[in-house]
Amino acid sequence: MSDSLRAAAVQLQSGPNVAENLIEVSRWVWRAAELGARLVLLPENFAFFGDEATKRELAEDLQSGGPISECLARLAGELKITVIGGGFPERGPDPARPYNTSAVFTPEGTLGAYYRKVHLFDVDLPGGQTLRESDATSSGNRVVVTEVEGFRVGLSICYDLRFSELYKALSEQGAEVLTLPAAFTEQTGMAHWHVLLRARAIEWQCFVLAAGQWGQHGARRTFGHSLIVDPWG
Repeated sequence: MSDSLRAAAVQLQSGPNVAENLIEVSRWVWRAAELGARLVLLPENFAFFGDEATKRELAEDLQSGGPISECLARLAGELKITVIGGGFPERGPDPARPYNTSAVFTPEGTLGAYYRKVHLFDVDLPGGQTLRESDATSSGNRVVVTEVEGFRVGLSICYDLRFSELYKALSEQGAEVLTLPAAFTEQTGMAHWHVLLRARAIEWQCFVLAAGQWGQHGARRTFGHSLIVDPWG
């Protein structure tokens, strides 16, 4: 076990073309590894940011694999690092509502752990935009902590950030690092992104690793501002 863990948060502007997105993912994961990162976090929707019908078609079974998970497994294995795919569609019991899953791929190129987003983003935004993630996504029901090079790493996704009880549970399971891949909207990000990430770090005395989407994605605009916060906030 090392006494330190060099980590990278990759910020992307993903779109609806999976092949193009995965080229960008590969480019930046390689760059992070060249800079010495042993843990690389990708944002939510890193492989696909588009319509719900296509998302359902792209949903993968984590055990049998697919283009998205195979890309991450290959990167992790080739670079001998841990790669966390921040959130992508995983096939579940309801074909119309796949899970939004954060998957951890080990330096051996294998699936080490996975977390299905518990808190789904249903909100009416100022200006009239309505987002209902639960219409096309199933909710997970497990708290997940995994080990990366001797450090306990707790998994979460985007809207989870607003629910401190989840991070309490992760802390109780020994989490020292909290991962938060996200696609925060620009409006909510400007108001709450920095302050909530700092709050979670301070209240649970953990490092927080947050990777965000940025820019325009069809009708939706995301905030970016990926960051790493220490336990002092």
